[in-house]
Amino acid sequence: MSKIFQNATEALYDVGDNMTIILGGFGLCGIPENSIAALVKKGVSGLTCISNNAGVDDFGLGLLLKNHQIKKMIASYVGENAEFERQLLSGELEVELIPQGTLAERCRATAAGIPAFFTPAGYGTEVAEGKEVREFDGKMYIMEKRFHADFSIIKAWKGDTNGNLIYKAATRNFNLPMAGAGKITIAEVEELVPAGE
Repeated sequence: MSKIFQNATEALYDVGDNMTIILGGFGLCGIPENSIAALVKKGVSGLTCISNNAGVDDFGLGLLLKNHQIKKMIASYVGENAEFERQLLSGELEVELIPQGTLAERCRATAAGIPAFFTPAGYGTEVAEGKEVREFDGKMYIMEKRFHADFSIIKAWKGDTNGNLIYKAATRNFNLPMAGAGKITIAEVEELVPAGE
């Protein structure tokens, strides 16, 4: 089976309702905007989306929120999306806010096959509620578990026909650790080159 698809719609053919999807990008930088637009058009619903942020009202994940296609959002920053705020306050949207470094590490742990790790981030706050707590060298840590995602949808600057990817500038922030965190990875690239280039 070829790893190359002509467009985002074709690449997302087996993404369905009630799936968990990790979406790359940092703010609006390096988001897989064409893939998000294809998800909107496809009309999938009940999604759990894991992303650094929730987009803005009319771009990025904000488009999926506007159509009520997301049932749960797992993110570290959500402050620029009025529709997100409205859905959260009305109880229409489940939300899990986690520290940004913990989000990145949960993605990395998933890709590495590590089931859980301990971090001091969030200890003594709501983030720690219901989680295992341990002391190491006199400091308290909480246990965070890896993600279980059906897909990672990321964006890269350049990719080759074998699936090797190159990220540019700030797009490395979350696209790189998120690339291996789904069972299947869909990479939206700005430029596709033959293998070896």
